[in-house]
Amino acid sequence: MRYTGPMLLMLFTGPALAAEPIVGRASVTDGDTVVIRDIRIRLHGIDAPERAQLCQDVAGKSYQCGQAAALALSDRIGGSPISCEPRDTDRYGRTVAVCRKGAEDLNAWIVAQGHAVAYRRYSADYVEAETTAKTAKHGIWAGSFTTPSEWRRGERSMFMGFAAPGGPDGPIPAPVLRAELPAAGSCTIKGNISRKGERVYHLPGSRDYNRTRIDAKTGERMFCSENEAKAAGWRAPRG
Repeated sequence: MRYTGPMLLMLFTGPALAAEPIVGRASVTDGDTVVIRDIRIRLHGIDAPERAQLCQDVAGKSYQCGQAAALALSDRIGGSPISCEPRDTDRYGRTVAVCRKGAEDLNAWIVAQGHAVAYRRYSADYVEAETTAKTAKHGIWAGSFTTPSEWRRGERSMFMGFAAPGGPDGPIPAPVLRAELPAAGSCTIKGNISRKGERVYHLPGSRDYNRTRIDAKTGERMFCSENEAKAAGWRAPRG
């Protein structure tokens, strides 16, 4: 996920300085976003790959790095309550915070594990953690990847249906990766993304299954089960 656009800055004086931590059990939306008691919290100073984003491992094989980031954060939190200290509020009304499990800074942890990068546009707090991951070749640093912010700009240009303009400030297309074909009898559920951006999965034998083609460069993918597809944000066809 992203901050995107100008931040609604908070002045850290007076009452804002005394903002109470948000404490409770968290559900993980993706590698840099959690929800506690219906409060959406964006982890401060980091940027994790998007749910549909693909990276390449050390062998050059594509894998779902966005999903890996979300699962890693979820596993690290487990069933324990966490405490999130508000730092800001973004334009979407999400609380931007540093979240901790006990004394551990979860923002720093996921960056040090190579499942997110330091979001230098907004903070330099986690540059050292990123350097640690890069040196040790943890997570996305073991292979190759497009930074989440660049990937999002590329995805936006593809959905809008026009070519990305040149120049350093123009959208950067997401990397073109070959779709991984499932082994016979394994992952046969097709996860398609419509022109409207809707994520729909198709089961073998269903009406649109045979004519659905998977294009990995747009974030489409194969699933091994319906539960896996639903957990990744895909839904069954309507009607």
